[in-house]
Formats: sequence, C-alpha cells, structure tokens
Amino acid sequence: MNVLARAHYLPAFSRLGAYDDQLLDTAAWRSAARAPRLLAEYWAHEAALIPVDDWPLFRWRMTELAGGRWRHVREALARNAALQNDILAAITEAGASTPRSLETALGVDRSGSAPGSWWHRGEVKNVCEALFAGGTLSAVRDDKFVRHYDLAERVVGAERVAADIPKPEAITELVRRAAAAHGVATVADLADYYRLATADVRAVLGDLLDDGTLTAVTVDGWNEPAYLHADAKIPRRPVRSSLLSPFDPLVFYRPRTLRLFGFHYRIEIYVPAHKRVHGYYVLPYLHDGRLQARVDLKADRRTGVLQVLAAHHEDDADLGAVAHALADDLAALAQWRGLDEIDVQPRGDLAPLLRQAVAA
Repeated sequence: MNVLARAHYLPAFSRLGAYDDQLLDTAAWRSAARAPRLLAEYWAHEAALIPVDDWPLFRWRMTELAGGRWRHVREALARNAALQNDILAAITEAGASTPRSLETALGVDRSGSAPGSWWHRGEVKNVCEALFAGGTLSAVRDDKFVRHYDLAERVVGAERVAADIPKPEAITELVRRAAAAHGVATVADLADYYRLATADVRAVLGDLLDDGTLTAVTVDGWNEPAYLHADAKIPRRPVRSSLLSPFDPLVFYRPRTLRLFGFHYRIEIYVPAHKRVHGYYVLPYLHDGRLQARVDLKADRRTGVLQVLAAHHEDDADLGAVAHALADDLAALAQWRGLDEIDVQPRGDLAPLLRQAVAA
C-alpha cells in the first residue's frame, strides 16, 4: 500500500514526526556489522515489524502455521514437497532471494500463467510464504518493497531461532506487552493486539493480576471488565496531534476505536469508488486527545503534491483549532515525503476551513 507511504513507515511518523526512512530501513532490511538488525517482519498482528528479540515469543505461532497461513498456501506446500527442499537448497546457496530469482534458478517456467500480481502468485511464492509463516524463512525487503526470503537464522540470528519458549510463557509476555501498549483494555483488546485467542488471554490473566502487572477496573460506558496496566499514566492534558495510518495500533481494532473515541472507522480501499463515504486511503486525525477528523490523502510524487482528496470532521470537533493543527501536521507529512505543495480539494465538510488554514 504505497498511495501515501508504506504502512510500515507511518506509525513511527505518527509518534516521532518527520524522520529519515533510512533509520527504519537499516533497522529492518539493511543491517550490517556496525548496525545490527533490530527489527524483523512476522505475523504479529498482521505482517508487522517486531523487535528481533521478540522472535522466540512467536515460536508457538510458527509451529501452528508450519503448513502455511492460508488454505491455498497450505495446499501449495502439500503438493510441492520436492519444491520446498529445492527452494531451501537454493536459498542456502545463494542467500536472500526473490520468488522470481528462485524460479529462474530452479528452471520454473510461468510464461503461461496469469499476469503477475499479488493475486496470481506462483507455486514458488506460495511455498516461500508457507516457510515464512512457519519460521523456517524470514525476509528482508528491497527499495521496491519486494520480499527477499532468507534462512531465518541468517536474518534474526541462530540463537533466536533455536530458542524455545513454551506457549503459556510466551502468551503471558505478549499479553503483558499488549496491556502496556493499551494502558487500559478489555480481554478482546488484549487478544487483538497480537491476534491471540481470547481463551489464551483469559488463561494468563490470573498470573498478571497476581504479580501486580494488571489491576481489574471498570470503565464508564464499557460493558466488559477492563484491566489497567501498572505503568499506565494519565497526562494532565493530552496535547499531541497526529495523523494515523489506517493500520496504526491506536485504531486497528475498530471496536476499541469506537468505544474509546466514538469514532466509527472503516477502511474503504476495497469499496467501489461511488460507494465510499470518506475516501480511499483515509487517515484518522488525533487532536487534543480525541479523533476529531479524517483525511483522504495521496502523495503525487510526479508533481510533488500532497493531495488532500477529502477532509471530514467529527460532530464534536473544534473546527478552527483542528483545521490549523491539521494544516501544520500535513505540512510536516509533506516535508517527510519530499513533497513541495499541499492541494486541498473541495470534498468533505472540513475542506473549506482546511484549505484556508493550509493557504495561511
């Protein structure tokens, strides 16, 4: 998803402001002796960057996904046992490889297959994905964001691959981290953060309550019990404003977003254009502790323009303050993406005020 910036890069911008993409690239994809790898990609929530030291916490998931994450991938692996061995041998010899380079090395001819796209993956790609889900392979990405698969031990380190943390211990630690990230959360919130089963979360809650990590609380307006993390702090006044990715951890569990902010949010990239309510790639806007607006953004790299295709405000938004703060944050976003101008188009009830604020 590159209409604005790759989804992996946006959360850091939301929290840090404009930063050099090379910092994340080096941490995740371009490690070297003087800059050891800090991040690796795996199925944490969805495909996400995790600290390399967290790799062993997902060993149980790798075991469960050893045959592949999706049915068509599992089927591809089941009918291609020999191809699996050939792929591993080729990667062992050549190092990090794309599915296309592996097809060439193995003499796989796809000339008669459907046009190349995400939806028309070949058997080599499917087997690589199965081995990635099972933790045999990891991957790095190139400048075009294409995955280069490599042996997991060469990406995250042999000691991390060999580490075997029992599932109950791993779940306890993952729930502990989810609770720290949330501050206060329901069981469903805690489960969704790493896509855990709610039964697994409930099974470890007692230990986290006993050791003081969590305290059971009630929250006004919530219908379910909640759990407060021991380190959670309530600021005197939330002053941070931020544009959030549709996949940002603050909003990716939509029931929590609605419960916390009264903000009904659905991504509409798969909705036909004439049926979209707010736009194609819509970023929620956090201002003064509330989600007060949303903007449909596109980076037109050819012309150097950040296009605001639509801008909508929430019913309780402080319109003047939101428009001016959002104009500043859009300017920071444009600078980060190397864009020279901001073009606010007329769609949406916030667009006129926002256009004035951007012009000012």
